[in-house]
Amino acid sequence: MNALLPDPAELLDIDEPPPYGVINPDGTSPVVLLCEHALPRIPRRLSHLGLPRSERLRHIGWDIGALALARHLSDQLDAPLFHTGYSRLVVDCNRPLDNPSLIPEIAETTPVPGNCGVIPTDRAARIDTLFRPFHAAVARRLDLRAARGETTFVIGVHSYTPVFKGVARPWHAGILYSGATVFAQRLLKAIAEPGLTLGDNQPYCIDADDYTVPVHGDARGLPSVLVEVRHDLIATHVGVREWGDRLTRSLTQAMAADG
Repeated sequence: MNALLPDPAELLDIDEPPPYGVINPDGTSPVVLLCEHALPRIPRRLSHLGLPRSERLRHIGWDIGALALARHLSDQLDAPLFHTGYSRLVVDCNRPLDNPSLIPEIAETTPVPGNCGVIPTDRAARIDTLFRPFHAAVARRLDLRAARGETTFVIGVHSYTPVFKGVARPWHAGILYSGATVFAQRLLKAIAEPGLTLGDNQPYCIDADDYTVPVHGDARGLPSVLVEVRHDLIATHVGVREWGDRLTRSLTQAMAADG
């Protein structure tokens, strides 16, 4: 399954989609949206990583509803959106390159046969074909905005499973952050409403296992958070619109307060 790939470009056949997508790159919003776990697609040459369709389409393969939510936000805010084109199981674009879960051998409790014993050449092919182009595109846009003196907020859009390893998660959504404490608290306050349970650095917190916030946000001195919404709440068009409109209002309010 882990056949040698002498040229990184050979990971993708000529008729397969590109490694990442960009929507509305010249949007006028201060927000730059990232969706790092957008799709469950796996390159043909990796033979589904040895997983059945039922596993590939679970939350271990992508953040269900996250891309639809990010597209809604892009449209409502007039914001640039950068999203990955392939499954986090192939290479996780929100993990540092030295992190063991970059190419997970076990996803939650599911063994991933195609990720076991990946040889260095194949690992490099995944990184050079999928990981580096996505982050280089994001970096170029952030560099351009910095050169123009544009205010920028880096927002990652994610979703999470209601139950993880048998433990129920009580939050409807969470805001994850590290350096951007003030902006994150303003955003949490803006989202809050009766009946909603929000996670403050929950269902997990930003640490050495993350890439987007530390690299594209904190290292540049830009306010940056991950917005996490429980995926059963955004698995339908109705849910995406509800949460998209709520987050549009809340982000607008929090950015105005931050200014």
